[in-house]
Amino acid sequence: MASPDEQDVAGQEAGAGSTYHIDTEQAAELARLMQQNRLAIEAMGGIFPEELALPQGGRVLDLACGPGGWVLEGAFLYPQADFIGVDISASMIEYARAQAQSRRLENASFLVMDVMKPMSFPDASFDVINGRLLSSFMLPAAWPELLKECWRLLKPGGVLCLTDTEGPLTNSEATERFFALGFQALKRAGQSFSPDGRHIGITPQLAPFLRQAGFEQVRLRASALDWSSESPAHYSFFKDVMILLEVSRPFLIQMGLATAEELERLAQQALAEMQADDFRGLVVAVVAWGRKPA
Repeated sequence: MASPDEQDVAGQEAGAGSTYHIDTEQAAELARLMQQNRLAIEAMGGIFPEELALPQGGRVLDLACGPGGWVLEGAFLYPQADFIGVDISASMIEYARAQAQSRRLENASFLVMDVMKPMSFPDASFDVINGRLLSSFMLPAAWPELLKECWRLLKPGGVLCLTDTEGPLTNSEATERFFALGFQALKRAGQSFSPDGRHIGITPQLAPFLRQAGFEQVRLRASALDWSSESPAHYSFFKDVMILLEVSRPFLIQMGLATAEELERLAQQALAEMQADDFRGLVVAVVAWGRKPA
């Protein structure tokens, strides 16, 4: 197995071809991903489904970990387990390592790797592999290979857990229009399972992915987060969407879906509507998990 430094060099070379269409060098995007992680954990009621138990002294891999929020939370909650996060972005990994060091989480580590390529771990290395919101960068054709790689990396009896969403539902015309443009952009970029680009189309795929890859005891659960105007989560989710309105504009322009001026007007309208007293918003996340036969 290559050393962490060698893995980082290889990951940085792979990062040049990233299919994540938001600039991860922006501080705003890093802050958004950390906030998004907290919201996701809140919506799911924890880092794992209640039915999933982590063995004592287990090893856990987080795919496309971003700034490492999920790994850091897991390492804190399970001090006797080792959590490893991998991501294609060297800057995200650098930030995650600094956070782990500042929090003195010696059981949290991070490596630069592209999860759409074979990863530099031995066979049967992990008890649990976690992947959240992978649809933000995964190509449809890459999913079977990722599942095959996760199968290789899991110990017998190990669990693969996948979580994703089709995006929020709101009563804001401008917010709905903005997310519709995002779904269409992913469709044009070849990163959607939707036949018409009206949504991402990933959530109906999760359980079949697991079954087709050979996983057993496949289970599915949905969790909802209310971010309507009077809800406790409103301001946090509003901030997440506010940043997304800004950092995703270059991708929408690149895909030819709107001009900078049109997106600016749409963003201002969306921000006003999301702050109205009668705003209603809901986001549903679907988690699917299955076990490698023992």
